[in-house]
Amino acid sequence: MSDVHVVAISGSLREASKTRIALERLLEASQQAGATTELIDLREYDLPTFDADCDREEAGDADLLAERVREADAVVLGSPMYHGSYSSPLKTALDYCGFDEFEGKTVGLLAVSGGAFPVLALEHLRSVCRALNAWVIPHEAAIPNSGSAFEDGSFVDEKLEQRVVTLGRRAVQYANIEPEPDSFESDQNVGAEGK
Repeated sequence: MSDVHVVAISGSLREASKTRIALERLLEASQQAGATTELIDLREYDLPTFDADCDREEAGDADLLAERVREADAVVLGSPMYHGSYSSPLKTALDYCGFDEFEGKTVGLLAVSGGAFPVLALEHLRSVCRALNAWVIPHEAAIPNSGSAFEDGSFVDEKLEQRVVTLGRRAVQYANIEPEPDSFESDQNVGAEGK
């Protein structure tokens, strides 16, 4: 598995991001499973709001972001849940990507919530990945009550941490899986293709 490269994208811009902490732990597990890893921290990327009339090469760091995603064998999308969905920074990042970056790629999903389980954020991310013909790992990591889930940058609940660790291992394990046939929606989804 040493040739597997796992990239995690953090959809949180907060300085003390629980999403980022969870993704860092996930990437540690991916490394322990033999992969090379990279955290894409969207705070470090200049990504203007997506405009379909603007070429990706002219949109700040959008081209660099798409290149990093393309180079990955597996991608893990991590987001806090905002208003029952995933974050706008992650939405913008995904809008700058398309089939070239995601088609046939293994994708893991992780969502964090200050309250109840962030199920809707995970469902919405799964729908986006399906439209891009990505293969989404069935196991996903949901972190509810994030204010009490971490202490000094570490997980408090071992079972919750194990879900995240398992997702990191599965990203490596299934990085080269043969994906299912195209989804019904995929031929109708142009997205940022060619942008």
